[in-house]
Amino acid sequence: MNKLVPVTPVHSLPSVISAAGDRTAYRFLEFFTAQIRNPNTRRAYTRSVGQFCLWLDERGVRTITAVSSVHVAAYIEALSRDLSAPTVKQHLAAIRSLFDWLARGGDLPFNPASAVRGPKHSVKTGKTPVLTPEEARTLLDSIDVSTPIGLRDRALISLMVYSFARVGAASKMKIEDVFTQNRRLWVRLHEKGGKRHEMPCHHNLEAYLHAYIDGCGLAGDPKGPLFRTIGRRTKRLTETPLDQSGAYYMIGCRVAAAGIATRIGNHSFRATGITAYLKNSGTLEKAAIMANHSSTRTTQLYDRRRDDVTLDEIERVVI
Repeated sequence: MNKLVPVTPVHSLPSVISAAGDRTAYRFLEFFTAQIRNPNTRRAYTRSVGQFCLWLDERGVRTITAVSSVHVAAYIEALSRDLSAPTVKQHLAAIRSLFDWLARGGDLPFNPASAVRGPKHSVKTGKTPVLTPEEARTLLDSIDVSTPIGLRDRALISLMVYSFARVGAASKMKIEDVFTQNRRLWVRLHEKGGKRHEMPCHHNLEAYLHAYIDGCGLAGDPKGPLFRTIGRRTKRLTETPLDQSGAYYMIGCRVAAAGIATRIGNHSFRATGITAYLKNSGTLEKAAIMANHSSTRTTQLYDRRRDDVTLDEIERVVI
């Protein structure tokens, strides 16, 4: 069990936590290890709560049980002067969740962050850079697929474009998550919150996945990771799954090699695919289902069709 959940020594806890006693210290660790299952959320919350605890210590607050809504409000106000509204709201969400956990366990009489409001923030269009269909096609065609790394990169990028997959879901895929059903290739994505999402493949994606799996001899290892790192010396696939940072580095190199000036990241392909689908008479409701969004409001953040309208209108300013 210790291999799964590393035990943090009490002396390494924030001083405002350790000063509250062993029970509160245990509940604090339990919040991050047992309560939060998503590793990305855990990292973000750990960072946010750690910064808040340090801020409290610098201002003479000796224990977490002495924190009031005034402290939380002052901290959020201080953050708002330097950070964007979404980032501040994320910090507040982490602090509020921790205090709620401690209050429910009896370590605090109430949640001091529940009355604190974050900065107002309204978003109708996402900020994720997207590629035009022509740029996406240029990128895929520029990849040399005579090598295992080329086959892997083309398959991964096309998966994110054609199935709207998050890079986190793609990196978790096993070989067996690419399967045949009704004479068509399907992919199984393990999304956030433990949700399993299955989709049929676009014919291009089907061809690229077949070329990758067959060309690299992966079919015999159904439980192995689908997208893997490349050995530096052998230039062959390893048994180690490619993580998000590795995918981000790969994408940066591929985009630069293709001569594309747009600075994109892992999430750009999701937005590129959704925008291309909607431009070709796709519906927002179906796009939400394909992207595994619980609300079409989330899908709208990836819809960048308005960018084209804005550009067309700007060009009417003839001087």
